[in-house]
Amino acid sequence: MNFKRIRTGEAKALLDQGNLNIADIRDELSYEAGHIRGAVRVDNSNLQQFMQGCDKDAPLVVCCYHGNSSQGAAQFFASQGFSQVYSVDGGYEMWKLGFPELCERS
Repeated sequence: MNFKRIRTGEAKALLDQGNLNIADIRDELSYEAGHIRGAVRVDNSNLQQFMQGCDKDAPLVVCCYHGNSSQGAAQFFASQGFSQVYSVDGGYEMWKLGFPELCERS
C-alpha cells in the first residue's frame, strides 16, 4: 500500500467532506502555536493509541512543517493498514497561508 501526495486545496476538500483523521507530526511547541483544525499531534508516545482510535478506512491526512517528513510518516501509516493516506505538500506552512480560518491554537 502507498500514500498519495496532495496539495493543500485537496486536503481542504477532504476536510470539508468530514470523516477523516489528521495527524500532525510536528513538535509540541509548533503544534500549540498553530495546527489544522481537528488535527491530532502524533509522536512515538501516542502513536499506538492514535492508530487504535482511527477508522483505518477513513482518509488519513498527515501534516508536518513543509511536506517532507510527512511522506515517511504517511508511508508508515499506509504500511499499518490505513487504506487512504495522504501527505500534504507544503505542510502546515502552506496550509496556514491558504486557509488561516481553518487553523487553531492549543
